[in-house]
Amino acid sequence: MSGILILAFVISILSHRYYVGASVRSARDEVNFESVNLNVDLSRVLKRVNERFLSVAIDASLVAEEKFMYLLTSPKLRTLAQALSPAFLRFGGTRQDFMTFNPADLKQYHAFEVNLRLELPQILEERLKQEWALQEVLLQKEDLQRKYRSVKFTEYAVDLLYSFTNCSALDLIFGLNELLRTTGNSWDSSNARTLIQYCESKQYSMAWELGNEPNSYEKKAGIRVNGYQLDISQPRDHRRDLLEGFLESGAEAIDACTWHHYYVNRRYTSLKDFLDPEVLNTLALKTHEVMETVDLASPGKKVWLGETSSAYGGGAKGLSDTFVAGFMWLDKLGLGLDVVIRQVLIGSGTYHLVDDNLDPLPDYWLSVLYKRLVGPEVLSIEAFSTLGKKKRVRVYLHCTNKKSGAVTLFALNLSKSPARIAVPAMVSNSTVEAFVLQSEQPGEEGLYSNSVKLNGEVLKMVDDRTLPSLQGTPLAAGEHLRLPGYS
Repeated sequence: MSGILILAFVISILSHRYYVGASVRSARDEVNFESVNLNVDLSRVLKRVNERFLSVAIDASLVAEEKFMYLLTSPKLRTLAQALSPAFLRFGGTRQDFMTFNPADLKQYHAFEVNLRLELPQILEERLKQEWALQEVLLQKEDLQRKYRSVKFTEYAVDLLYSFTNCSALDLIFGLNELLRTTGNSWDSSNARTLIQYCESKQYSMAWELGNEPNSYEKKAGIRVNGYQLDISQPRDHRRDLLEGFLESGAEAIDACTWHHYYVNRRYTSLKDFLDPEVLNTLALKTHEVMETVDLASPGKKVWLGETSSAYGGGAKGLSDTFVAGFMWLDKLGLGLDVVIRQVLIGSGTYHLVDDNLDPLPDYWLSVLYKRLVGPEVLSIEAFSTLGKKKRVRVYLHCTNKKSGAVTLFALNLSKSPARIAVPAMVSNSTVEAFVLQSEQPGEEGLYSNSVKLNGEVLKMVDDRTLPSLQGTPLAAGEHLRLPGYS
């Protein structure tokens, strides 16, 4: 086994086609649109990110009762997860620091092992989904009261999780409990060692993350720790001290250092925040702080965004699970981080990619499209808007995924008015495909939608084992790219 891996979510990279908007023009559009000119440099690659740049998490709350881990045997969920490969799957979060590995009776275990090959029967899946909805209410109460139950999990849970990641072609990152402390307040690693030894005996290939947001241990469990073998949340006050202290003592033992980021507090946010360029800009500032700290303490160490979404505290209901959340998500994917791990694929909260019925939400479709089009090579692009610093169209450029000689431009329009993007002739005279994502309903009301349209067609699964084909629309050579409002 290699040393402890402190990991996070995948970085974003753009590919070699155009992810932009195209729409039918009207006289009104011509008057009200924002005009954007682009300056691109295709002569060199600025950065290469991990091929698993866009990764996802399953919240550890799923194992609060082990029976809910059987949801991972759903053929539908495995189909959805596989479409996000290659990616890391992080199993962690607040409750990972209240979980203890408790090996089961071997006779029971061997009987269970045979059943791992079976798929979840539909009738059982429906019952588990109904019970999970009730379980989520209990988990939310725990979060509000900051009173967390201790949870024991067995080999069954580990095997179900590993089988899910293996069948979905994902790479598992398992979060270890760092709140198990000795009388001297050092980490008691004996339980983690037992878990790792079990996984080695099964020849499971996986990575390990040590602890979850130790800066909050005092609030959650009345324990204060210093910067030994830890990951961190956003870097301010005690959190920066934790990061610096950890890197001084443990940087050589890890492959990557992770940090967490959310833009807003779910209790006080609004639709306006999700469309505010100034709110989106805060991530770049925080990223600079983290990179600066890591470079001083451990030059060259990989830095991953290990947990991230729109609103902390479980997500903002009616916002984090709707079309408008895609603006925060896509913009984050354009910042060139090495790995960005999205909270969550499934699990407690309202910032998930897949709802409680295991149906994909708008951010899921955005993630799949990004995976198909965007490669790991980041290219240089500058946008010049008629609105100056108040521009509400944001653009990024990458090499196209697995397609030599192509580039992918992706853009988001935070305004209700359409935009026209002028692309340099050396690019626009080539073959161009447009992939336009819009809400199912028009206007501001549509931003609250749980559905999304690609080039005018609502995206939905063909059946539980089949995703729709995500086809672009060809554009004429030299044509300006038209990005509808809120797209």
